[in-house]
Amino acid sequence: MSWWKEVVVYQVYPRSFMDSNGDGIGDLNGIIQQLDHLQALGIDVVWLSPHFDSPNADNGYDIRDYRRVMAEFGTMDDFDRMLAGLHERGMRLIIDLVVNHTSDEHAWFVESRSSRDNPYRDFYIWRDGVDDGPPNNYPSFFSGSAWTLDERTGQYYLHYFAEQQPDLNWENPAVQGEVFDLMRFWLDKGVAGFRMDVIPFISKQPGMPNLTSEELRHPDRVYANGPRLHELLQTMYREALAPYDAMTVGEAFGVTPERMPLFVDADRHELSMIFNFDVVRLGRHHWRKAAWTLPELKAEFTAIDRAAGEHGWATSFLGNHDNPRAVSAFGDDRPQWRVASAKALATLVLTQRATPFLYQGDELGMTNYPFTSIEQYDDIEVKGLWRTLVDTGKVPADELLHHLAFTSRDHSRTPMQWTAGPHGGFTTGQPWLAVNPNHHEINAADQLADPQSVFHHHRQLIALRRAHPTLIHGTFHDIAPAHEQVFAYTRTTDRERLLVVINMSSEAVAFELPDGLAAGRTLLASGGSAPTTGTTSLGLAGWHALVAEVAEVAEVAGPPPNA
Repeated sequence: MSWWKEVVVYQVYPRSFMDSNGDGIGDLNGIIQQLDHLQALGIDVVWLSPHFDSPNADNGYDIRDYRRVMAEFGTMDDFDRMLAGLHERGMRLIIDLVVNHTSDEHAWFVESRSSRDNPYRDFYIWRDGVDDGPPNNYPSFFSGSAWTLDERTGQYYLHYFAEQQPDLNWENPAVQGEVFDLMRFWLDKGVAGFRMDVIPFISKQPGMPNLTSEELRHPDRVYANGPRLHELLQTMYREALAPYDAMTVGEAFGVTPERMPLFVDADRHELSMIFNFDVVRLGRHHWRKAAWTLPELKAEFTAIDRAAGEHGWATSFLGNHDNPRAVSAFGDDRPQWRVASAKALATLVLTQRATPFLYQGDELGMTNYPFTSIEQYDDIEVKGLWRTLVDTGKVPADELLHHLAFTSRDHSRTPMQWTAGPHGGFTTGQPWLAVNPNHHEINAADQLADPQSVFHHHRQLIALRRAHPTLIHGTFHDIAPAHEQVFAYTRTTDRERLLVVINMSSEAVAFELPDGLAAGRTLLASGGSAPTTGTTSLGLAGWHALVAEVAEVAEVAGPPPNA
């Protein structure tokens, strides 16, 4: 059995986790100080967002040196001590692998742009312009063209993201060799694997023709579908990953559930699992807030589960550093419902047939920050939107700000809320990004002392998942896909059948189980009273969630247990 199927992963965004030296920026020694918090929660694997040397045009996702630690975060000795501290507590570490692009300050790119005949020229993607403009109409995810003219050599270089993030040329075997070597460097240090940033983008389209008007609506699907992608991933597995039994999770932006088996089918030897974004993108259309329904959410979970199939594996998550806070996006962050909805969402994430990923602060029910002006934002993506939409008069400022209050990445990047004290206990200095003012009500110190807190509900769910392998490996079946308030499903193995029922609204509801199902012994409830054993009618308070055994009744109608 693959070890990474049975773990719970916790993402640390180091800039915002814990500051140990008062400079307002989180660091590796700060992480070391809080390892006991992660151990108490029951975490098995920590995913560390980029800790490498970087100019920070995109908060570390523009890497200048893959073998050095970012100065603001500490030193390699600090990294080694952090890794040792994790191992001492029985936890593993995976790190970010950002190899679709580098920083424009990376030595490879400095050489590449120095002249057209430099040996490193072919490490990146250079093209002549067309009609006094870029080589094609590729858009950047951070607004504007994906091409920047280099005045010195008179050619354009490709960057799917910021102009400070030039894309590597994976057609060059020397690039592949360098990447595989740096992967072995970190694996030899003792990391257990990698989260691979935008990894489907590494194979480019032959000739890179202009995108059609339809393709321009979803350029990610073109960027993520290069012809050599799977060949390159299989080479990576063979050359760098297989000898280490490493865990890999690909950030698969642009990959639909239908294509998911190509990445995760074990027989293909590519990736352990991928992040599919169809769930977390519900309620958003790029920077705009959009409506979504619970049946739509349920359909996405079912699609992902089916796509994983018998030989693949999926991920379960509702937030990360690129998305708003889960409670604000999928729950109810009003004070009277925040705790209940945070517990409900935790129940959803931690009872899927997938590896669960928690983002720092999820275990506290942290919420979106109340941004009111563009000056409060840090994100390069937001600043690009402002330049291209507001400064040009295409979108009124108040309209953009209204939507960003729901959708911005900065909501998830505000510092962790450790205490009710100044700056949430994150730093003794001035934090690089403001701490949410609700840290007086939402913080780790208070929740660790409260057995009914969001933190302890997460801890109990993680323990329950470990005690009942059915919650890991059991088949998933949505028993009420059309219900507009309740998400209810069974998890089934040959030895056990469990029922998960979650009221995904603030309205109380009487939920009737389908014919053939009755609630058995309650294993965990997020609040309220447990149902009577044998009942087929569940009275659910707002945002109430429960996990129970199934009490079979005489005649089972509908799908068999393993459907």
